[in-house]
Amino acid sequence: MVHENKVLRSIETPDGGRCVDLFVRPDGTYGFEEYRRDSEDGRGWFPIGFYSKETFFIEQEALDAALMSIPWLTDVHQPPRS
Repeated sequence: MVHENKVLRSIETPDGGRCVDLFVRPDGTYGFEEYRRDSEDGRGWFPIGFYSKETFFIEQEALDAALMSIPWLTDVHQPPRS
């Protein structure tokens, strides 16, 4: 049986060229990956950060690591309002 990660949230640049997915694995751990998409290439998203093997035990840890690792993410991430 094949298990896939479940994407919890995807944060995209305004131009649609890059995104970061935060996900949960079947074992309950969390991770993230950075992707790019070329508008002239119809094949979709390509991983470019190679962060997906990093393991976190809560979603916020994965998000914090993504924010520290991916420079453009801090410019587009909108934290939830309290």
